Amino acid sequence: MADRTMLFWGSGSPPCWRLMIALKEKQVLDIPQKLLSFDKQEHKSPEVLALNPRGELPTFVHNGNIVNESMAACLYLENQFKSQGNQLIPDGPAEQSLVYQRMFEVVTLHQKMADFLFYSWRVPEPERHDTALARNKSMLSSEFKLWEGYLWKMGPKSYIAGKNFTMADIMLFPHLAFCVRFGLSQKRYPHLLDYYNRVKERPSIQATWPPHWKESPLPIDSLKEV
Repeated sequence: MADRTMLFWGSGSPPCWRLMIALKEKQVLDIPQKLLSFDKQEHKSPEVLALNPRGELPTFVHNGNIVNESMAACLYLENQFKSQGNQLIPDGPAEQSLVYQRMFEVVTLHQKMADFLFYSWRVPEPERHDTALARNKSMLSSEFKLWEGYLWKMGPKSYIAGKNFTMADIMLFPHLAFCVRFGLSQKRYPHLLDYYNRVKERPSIQATWPPHWKESPLPIDSLKEV
């Protein structure tokens, strides 16, 4: 374990994707990787559970240091490879505070996405309540409007925390791409979709695009009314 390095990940998982983008941005290109299947429950294997008792992905070990939470792992990479690749956390207090703020706001976006999508997917239709669906939809819509407003205030061709691509974008983009895949409306959120179309061309993102999305690229319409 002392010198072990390995990344276990799953295709289409925003937490996995953000860590993979961070690895590319920091030019840490020699990390051994294992792509696991969520459908086959490979993330619950003894090999993964020995490193990550939660049985979640990503599971990440670097030189024997276990850093499983994706946001923690991304910050770990920025600190360990500070002078390598692209700087993802700015030095200035004003810029740094906004990057951290946006990074942790993504946690709220993730929760509201999960509340809406998982309720629809996992609760049998006869057991669903219209009030719960409407509440989750309203909360997710409000969240998207908030991020839409952030980008509008930033101005054309900006990133989510300023003029430079930062760790905040690494946190946000995989969730936004997930939502676009599930039918997020470009008409309702033009600034978010403009941001998406620009940032998706970044080499680190193209290089880590979820493999199974390439195989089935057509969007799904779960979010078309949000």
